[in-house]
Amino acid sequence: MVRLVFTLILFCSVLAGQAQDSSLLSMLDDSSAPGKKILVTQTFKAKRIVNTQTVEAPAKGDLNFIIMHRFGEINDGSYEFFGLDNATMRIGLDYGLTEKLAIGIGRSSLEKTFDGYLKYKLLRQSTGAGAMPVSVSLVGSITNYTLKFDNKPYLNAKYRTSYMVQALVARKITTALSLQVAPTWQHFNLVPTARDKNEVFSTSIGGRLKFTKSMSITAEYNILFPDQVSSIDVKNSLSMGIDIETGGHVFQLVFTNSQGMTESQFIPRTTGSWGKGDIYFGFNISRNFTLGKKGK
Repeated sequence: MVRLVFTLILFCSVLAGQAQDSSLLSMLDDSSAPGKKILVTQTFKAKRIVNTQTVEAPAKGDLNFIIMHRFGEINDGSYEFFGLDNATMRIGLDYGLTEKLAIGIGRSSLEKTFDGYLKYKLLRQSTGAGAMPVSVSLVGSITNYTLKFDNKPYLNAKYRTSYMVQALVARKITTALSLQVAPTWQHFNLVPTARDKNEVFSTSIGGRLKFTKSMSITAEYNILFPDQVSSIDVKNSLSMGIDIETGGHVFQLVFTNSQGMTESQFIPRTTGSWGKGDIYFGFNISRNFTLGKKGK
């Protein structure tokens, strides 16, 4: 399944690459002066591919409200209505402090988890004079779960906290196809056993393929490097979705083998297997609000 998904993405990128120059030029204003540097916009429409963040961030003064919802596993059967009887969710707010710097906070029902992050747009893809081939954003986040364990009073805030640093590198290959890779480092203050690593390294690859003016297919695959998590039978997180753009909303239908929606959950703690039907159906809904004054 994994090989099929990314073989298709690679095949699409090869075909799309043949029309790269003309497609990107179509995004530019014909009246632009020759050689003028033009920033490439909307590499991704949403702030997340599915679970993984994208290089996009709210503009200065914009507030993005997102609801991420995952039902139970489809293979729970008809008694659990194929997972629809159970659900976890995350509610988040992302705000653009400047045109390059954004801040975000969120709360997940899974393990009653709080998370916060800063995202900085380091580089922007552009054409023309001094062209930049990719966009790069840096993300730093902190996660703390607050689920109570009466038999484990030593699990205070210090031991319940993890940290993450991520580099998001993306390229809009054509007006329809965008790809991203995201090397990731995480630190966990407490791990289940001595065999588990406090420092966890992974990388994410994903992309978006737009097939109508308002609809896209998205996919991501988070690769956890081996010999880092030993206490559980961890699987790599594979997620796919269909994005529907409606004005200021982006509605994403999601299929994933990960129940968690923060990096500390879906990267090192995914145990679901696509082959066994451990698939969580769900959705992401995001709505953008402009709170600051729009530039002239």
